[in-house]
Amino acid sequence: MPVVVVESPAKAKTINKYLGKDYTVLASYGHVRDLPPKDGSVDTEHDFEMKWEIGADSRKHVKAIADALAEDPNLILATDPDREGEAISWHLEEALRKRKSLKKDTPVSRVVFNAITKTAVTEAMKNPRQVDRPLVEAYLARRALDYLVGFNLSPVLWRKLPGAKSAGRVQSVCLRLIVEREMEIEAFRAREYWSVKAILQTPRGQEYEARLTVLAGSKLDRYDIENATQAELAVQAITSRDLTVKSVEAKPGNRNPSAPFMTSTLQQEASRKFGMGARQTMSAAQRLYEAGHITYMRTDGIDMAPEAVMAARDAIKNRYGEQYVPKSPRMYKNKAKNAQEAHECIRPTDMTADAAALKLKEADQRKLYDLIWKRTLACQMEAARLERTTVDIASADGQVELRATGQVVLFDGFLKVYEEGRDDVVVDDDDKRLPQIHEGEPAEKKGITPEQHFTQPPPRYTEATLVKKMEELGIGRPSTYASIVTTIQDRGYVRKDKNRLIPEDKGRLVTAFLTNYFRKYVEYNYTAELEDELDDVSAGEGDYKALLAKFWRDFHAAIEETSELRITDVLEKINEVLEPHIFPDEGDGVDPRLCPNCGAGRLSVRTARSGGAFIGCSNYPECRYTRPFGPPGAESDEIGPDGKVLGEDAGDMITLRKGRFGPYVQRGEATEEEPKPPRSSIPKGWELSDIDLDKALQLLALPREVGKHPEDGEPIEAGIGRYGPFVKHGKIYANLKEVDEVFTIGINRAVDEIAKKAASRGGRTAAKPLRELGEHPTEGGPVNVMDGRYGPYVKWEKVNATLPKGTEPDDVTMELAVELITEKASKKGTRKKAPAKKATAKKTTAKKAPAKKAAPKKAASKTTAAKKTTDDAEGE
Repeated sequence: MPVVVVESPAKAKTINKYLGKDYTVLASYGHVRDLPPKDGSVDTEHDFEMKWEIGADSRKHVKAIADALAEDPNLILATDPDREGEAISWHLEEALRKRKSLKKDTPVSRVVFNAITKTAVTEAMKNPRQVDRPLVEAYLARRALDYLVGFNLSPVLWRKLPGAKSAGRVQSVCLRLIVEREMEIEAFRAREYWSVKAILQTPRGQEYEARLTVLAGSKLDRYDIENATQAELAVQAITSRDLTVKSVEAKPGNRNPSAPFMTSTLQQEASRKFGMGARQTMSAAQRLYEAGHITYMRTDGIDMAPEAVMAARDAIKNRYGEQYVPKSPRMYKNKAKNAQEAHECIRPTDMTADAAALKLKEADQRKLYDLIWKRTLACQMEAARLERTTVDIASADGQVELRATGQVVLFDGFLKVYEEGRDDVVVDDDDKRLPQIHEGEPAEKKGITPEQHFTQPPPRYTEATLVKKMEELGIGRPSTYASIVTTIQDRGYVRKDKNRLIPEDKGRLVTAFLTNYFRKYVEYNYTAELEDELDDVSAGEGDYKALLAKFWRDFHAAIEETSELRITDVLEKINEVLEPHIFPDEGDGVDPRLCPNCGAGRLSVRTARSGGAFIGCSNYPECRYTRPFGPPGAESDEIGPDGKVLGEDAGDMITLRKGRFGPYVQRGEATEEEPKPPRSSIPKGWELSDIDLDKALQLLALPREVGKHPEDGEPIEAGIGRYGPFVKHGKIYANLKEVDEVFTIGINRAVDEIAKKAASRGGRTAAKPLRELGEHPTEGGPVNVMDGRYGPYVKWEKVNATLPKGTEPDDVTMELAVELITEKASKKGTRKKAPAKKATAKKTTAKKAPAKKAAPKKAASKTTAAKKTTDDAEGE
């Protein structure tokens, strides 16, 4: 039977259903080969030869395909219809030929289908082709570029900017967008302005709202009314005049539907309407595609197959009536210069099936399918017909004029099914509906209201608006958007708060470093031009080796130029670049970098080995002044996901954090060498607002040695444990009443407290009972009331029964004690140990494998790093 290979088992299952028992359908489980994370995987000295390696998880899948080919060498590669799918097919063919599962002259078929339906699959099987070499070369070029950037630039970041994790060809440009938007927001200075609105009434008693547009005979601009005084004068000008409707103008208008979805617009709309992240959206879309419900979801095309257009028109007519079907089909053209992914738009495979008909169980899939189905039908529906009305109301002397606007939907058209969301919703007066108003009629004033406004900074990016911006700039491609946006969050450069993307300190520092020392490679135009060159390769119009050679020549020279840079030089450069942002001149003649604490030191950006940044005084350690990285006033008690920076000590960042068991302070960051950095919980009763660097260092220094015990010379330590503050000598712990005593207790008192504890325990002797009740009436043995750590309890032999709440030791009778003991013993009796497993005979004969030697720990190397940094993850 011919062997058909696809990427996923879900896709294999669906296709196997269509092809039947005459084919063997297997899954490759994504890419089977990748560049090993070590130096030389892309050999820049030998024409950029790439050394591939089959992943450990992929070996069994390749073997399964090879075993199937042993019975029938007819291989059909049916991976996705885009660059990544073509690359997977190429890798599979290369790997199978290398292991001689395929002979050199054995032909291999490549089939593609844009939807997993019986018609599409069977039709594709009739039209096989060869692997598209230009598309593969475009993949090879991207993979090599991402490897060269990540593998060579990331180590520079580690050495010159402690705490930075990695850089990537496209992710760093994406990060720059977010950082620069944040700096725009922080540099923004709000401007006050006022508007004046009036509630007017028609002679028929209907009210409507109008805004002031002309004052003192002059047209008002947005900022002409600057303050409350001017606004009050405007109110008086309206109040003192009679108003008449000057003109009423009604204009018909049309609203056309949006184009069907491609990858970027689907991600944007899912974010707007459902708050779904790019990765979440693509994951749900992938499952819908593999189940055969939608066409391929990684595409920059908005074309729709003619048969799909006709099916959509039929579905519209049957559901909503003929008046909703335009006379001729709507045609949409691709905006992309080279729409080389899957060329068709994202649409349902069956236009008649809505979300309810499919009975989808997963909420994400149900919501996303409903969105795709509605958008697809809407794009082929009639335009909405509107009537926009503008009413001008003026005083007789022309000194005051107001305007009312509104619209009426005459025919809803595509709006019956779907309306595209907006990124930043602004209330639009045009959306209001007006009553019947006639020219020349009086407008009675019912109320006049001045309103204060302030200009707003540009909004932070959401995942939707970031993808939109990247698409506008020509950065990245459909298959990369989700992974890029996710990567910068996973690496701690950006955090997501209320669906908005906010840069972290690490992200700001990396961007400042790259824009200063590698500016060319984070330029928007350069990145977009490189994408265009890669698209030329995919179209067969460019040589990918020549592209790599040109890139590497300049990039390698830029890397070499940073070899002599010192960290102090880098930080001072960052101070200089970010000075307007972090040290703004307040115009009071005071040096903005003068330390406000000691009045002598100079403020500058500081980093620690563990990562992160803060502003510190040059007089450290004499002056311990610190503030968060950012402009003055950025101090906050809010503890973010990376903690609140308290300062630096011995090269480590000290942070206040929140964990599942409460707040704590931490020294440094988790690393491969030290996965669990030193931490100390905040004691009960301590206010988080009072935790500063000194208190944090006190906690991190625990347990502290109080001194040596005079009897045996062993150390006595003071610390804070799960039961509170204590002093400890050997295995004896003595509780302290106050947390502060941990830091102040001296040796004499510590010895005394330990002696008291030892005396109360009597060394290892049994504790004295609070009351002796006598012998157990039926079983024998003493029954006593004891004092325990968690309160008084009854003891008989090995049974300990806690006294009920509110019962005092003196109130316990033998009858009550026996009842408590019996109840506790019966509970214990229900717990039975599982019988021990018998050792098998094989165990006694098995040879013990020789122990492997542990690899010595090394400092972060290029090999260790490559797993984190090699690429922007072209596909998912």
